[in-house]
Amino acid sequence: MESSAKLTFARLSPRKTRLLVDLVRGKGIQDALNALRFLPNPSAQIIVKLLRSAVANAEQKGVSDVDGLFVKTIYVDGGAVLKRFVPRAMGRASKIRKPTSHISVTLSDTK
Repeated sequence: MESSAKLTFARLSPRKTRLLVDLVRGKGIQDALNALRFLPNPSAQIIVKLLRSAVANAEQKGVSDVDGLFVKTIYVDGGAVLKRFVPRAMGRASKIRKPTSHISVTLSDTK
């Protein structure tokens, strides 16, 4: 049985988040949570919360062995980019891009 969770418009750069997502793809749920727990990246804690949400969704569906779940698919898509401007010297302005991410995870109990 599969369960999934999705986080949209996370204020994280998709490029930086994909580095962490690649670490946990295909691992068991406990291995994935332990791998992310001690990483200093801000996106690691958000991915941990998303994985825990997917586990809670699996419990709601009635999966008998929650510890036997593994990360079947997890991917990061780019979301909308917030564009801001900051004043610079001689009347100019510089653009500041604040990217967002859409993170999707699917857990499964069978390989």
